[in-house]
Amino acid sequence: MQNEEYYQKYLDYLQFERKFSPNTVLSYQDNLKRFDIYLNGKNVRQVTTKDIDGYLEFNDRMAEKSRAHYLTVLKMFYQFLIDEELINHNPCENIKSPKITKKLPQYLTEEEINTLLDINLNNDFDYRNKAMLELLYATGIRVSELINLKFNNIDLENNFIRIMGKGSKERISPFNDIAKNYLILYLNEHRNNLLKHNDSEYLFINNHGNQITRQGFFKNLKQIAQNQGLKKDISPHTLRHSYATHLLAKGADLRIIQELLGHSDISTTEIYTHLLNEQIKNEYQKHPRATKKEE
Repeated sequence: MQNEEYYQKYLDYLQFERKFSPNTVLSYQDNLKRFDIYLNGKNVRQVTTKDIDGYLEFNDRMAEKSRAHYLTVLKMFYQFLIDEELINHNPCENIKSPKITKKLPQYLTEEEINTLLDINLNNDFDYRNKAMLELLYATGIRVSELINLKFNNIDLENNFIRIMGKGSKERISPFNDIAKNYLILYLNEHRNNLLKHNDSEYLFINNHGNQITRQGFFKNLKQIAQNQGLKKDISPHTLRHSYATHLLAKGADLRIIQELLGHSDISTTEIYTHLLNEQIKNEYQKHPRATKKEE
């Protein structure tokens, strides 16, 4: 059996038995292609721990997170071959994943959020952007979830949206009256102008009358931040981080924030605790004796 056949059996297993998303399967496929190029014709069943080490050293310039992901893909692949009784030893078994240094996510202060959201409303696109930004900060949803919102996902009477998040897990997220008012304004007075006689079930429309893309919104957000005089490198995820950080700072329970963000593991949400602690330490440095050394 050729390497391509082993890879395909594994990818089919991920897709049909493990129910991995198409994007994840494509990512694993790309990783296996890179590995196969490195093997240069060597059969995957003959690979040794030395080969795996060499492959990781070959990718030494990669970020730690990327190298850790590559190793995870190979460990799972070889465990699959063991389960299929095609090999009897996993060459990745004793290789430790590189230690990943966790970076604290960047967020905006409440003042910076207010500056970002205080945009001039002169045309249909401004009202659409305002509605998107207000809803993004009001709910903390991912940008992919925002652009995929449809009419049947939103309840304007009760102020909540229904989201299909990662792993096809559905959750409910409430939003405030400010977001609601701008959303109604956009839907009632501006969305039809953007449709250009098209028909779409998606809430947010681009200048071609189609569903706005992730790239399109990211570009608009960058421009808005620049226009508003904000110096930070802002992405849609910055608003998600800001949402969670501000909730935690106001006393919200971490488990509730986990549920609102759609995190499957509480440890993912705990990063915002570290972020808040870092903020407290930075603020403490303003104390007149915080940096004064004893003589």
